[in-house]
Amino acid sequence: MKSRNLTQLELLRRRITRLDEASVDRLYGLEPVWEPGSAAPGVALEEFVAVRCPYCGERLETLVDLTADEPAYVEDCEVCCRPIEFHVERDEGGTFLALEVRRMD
Repeated sequence: MKSRNLTQLELLRRRITRLDEASVDRLYGLEPVWEPGSAAPGVALEEFVAVRCPYCGERLETLVDLTADEPAYVEDCEVCCRPIEFHVERDEGGTFLALEVRRMD
């Protein structure tokens, strides 16, 4: 029994020493992370955009995170505190094209 455990332990040790970043992410259930410097040259990572609240009409400035995989996110209006849904449009290269705001009701 001892030799069988030793063999399994040796197999496990070999698997662990050969882990790359993707294998570690899968092993621990981690999502891929954006790495600095991996964006295409000339593509902004984040951008401030002025929009109007669809509820109260006030002008707001929001910071759009262009490294996020999700095309939509929700923020509350700074004035009326109602939830606004933001939809980010990007081209194939990841360059920011437009930001659409929608009411949540």
